[in-house]
Amino acid sequence: MGKIKNVICIEGLGSDSNSYVIDNILVDTGTGMNEGYLASKFKELGIEKDDIETIINTHSHYDHTGGNYLIPNAKIAVHELDAPAVENIECPLTVTFHHDIKRHDVDRKIKNGDKFEDFEVIHTPGHTPGGISLFDGEILISGDTVFADGGFGRLDIGGNHDQMKNSLETLEKLDVEYLLPGHGRWVNNGKEHVKLAYNLFNENF
Repeated sequence: MGKIKNVICIEGLGSDSNSYVIDNILVDTGTGMNEGYLASKFKELGIEKDDIETIINTHSHYDHTGGNYLIPNAKIAVHELDAPAVENIECPLTVTFHHDIKRHDVDRKIKNGDKFEDFEVIHTPGHTPGGISLFDGEILISGDTVFADGGFGRLDIGGNHDQMKNSLETLEKLDVEYLLPGHGRWVNNGKEHVKLAYNLFNENF
């Protein structure tokens, strides 16, 4: 757990994605299989789950959306291209890996350029068609598009090579100070990590 400016960072447990709290917004909720974990982190932080008004899912995979049910009063926001996979768990883009997860109605279908607090939505497809990142001019919450140390999202579960290449190129141009990925550690000097991912992608694909 940590805090970068106004973003509270909660490390995922096991297969869970990381979660990020921005005021009354929760970005990603993990698999939902470690129910007590997120609740314990909220308790440590003094956060009441009813204070969370909006859940933003960076994409539709179960390890980012499965815990949505833990915050039942929050409105769910997902990019319009990934929304069908959240609303219908039979959709291949949900990628449940045969885990039993709940479907959810999507209250807000996000588009590129939408705003949440100081963060702007950047549509970064490649890992999924509706993958998004959030950027406030310094902090990049990148979902599974890019990770610390040059990692980038896998393409073998509904991904797209050309889209991922374009998304990494878009992110590589940003002046990222802090990189907050969907899994693994969050880091400063974020621009260097994104640049490394961009270079490694182009070297290997």
